[in-house]
Amino acid sequence: MTWKLTAYAPKPTVQAALLAHDEIEEWDPELVISGSEVAEDRPQEWILEGWFPRKPGTKERTALAGLFTGQSPKFITEKLPDTDWLTLSQQGVEPIRAGRFYVHTPDFAPDEDPGVTSFMIPASQAFGTGQHETTAGCLAMLTTMKHRGEIARNIADIGSGTGLLAFGAMELWPHARAIATDIDAVCGPVVADNCAANGIAIGGGSGQLTFVIADGMNHPLITARAPYDLLIANILAGPLAEMAPDFAAHMPDGGNLLLAGLLQTQEHIVRRAYRREGFRLAARLVNGDWSILWLRKRRTSFLRR
Repeated sequence: MTWKLTAYAPKPTVQAALLAHDEIEEWDPELVISGSEVAEDRPQEWILEGWFPRKPGTKERTALAGLFTGQSPKFITEKLPDTDWLTLSQQGVEPIRAGRFYVHTPDFAPDEDPGVTSFMIPASQAFGTGQHETTAGCLAMLTTMKHRGEIARNIADIGSGTGLLAFGAMELWPHARAIATDIDAVCGPVVADNCAANGIAIGGGSGQLTFVIADGMNHPLITARAPYDLLIANILAGPLAEMAPDFAAHMPDGGNLLLAGLLQTQEHIVRRAYRREGFRLAARLVNGDWSILWLRKRRTSFLRR
């Protein structure tokens, strides 16, 4: 059973609360929060939601209220039924076009344009059907990398969800070997099914995808397969900043890093963390309120001593 606390506030207020949340190192991992606009036609009205595995009490309310400067908005408590909300939210979604990719559910036909690659990603318990601005933005940025002549031989997709971004990278660089990871065990069978549906070869060789359950880079196979000349991570701003040293340690000089899952208001935190590890900005894309960052690891000879 899941419970939810909901608060409505102006966009800057909610974004400031999300930013404050990212600065807290000892936040209870069972208390998951998110923020988004109430509706497309009301872009300045936002909602902050917090999900809990138990009925929220004073402690949980105080934690959420503490994210706001000054008086916090009123919280509404709601007991949620046992429903797969992620799958439900993805049912009947329209296809999207991002870069050279067309992503659709089984309810829609693939795109017949010869210059477009279609991926069929059904609604599932895993994140990443292409509908979210960050996923679509990553597909567009991968296409830009390819157009600019970047070469990828060894690819890692950290926090891959459905595997979609790994699929896109493998389509652009078909001779590369790739590994996709996620902390959620449900993603294992989801990625396997999506590989079968989209003709993605599973294995450890050239043009094949390996999937492992891992917390960030914490898996012996991830270390054994490094260094990665293309690493993709579409997760959240806080974890992205925390994993900067790990990502840097598993990438060569000149390697390309694609980061997403961060709001524009959180971008400075992430970019600062990666500057410390020797990365520079190659390109930036904004999709909605979200930033998609292409960073390149500087060659050691150019780093300041």
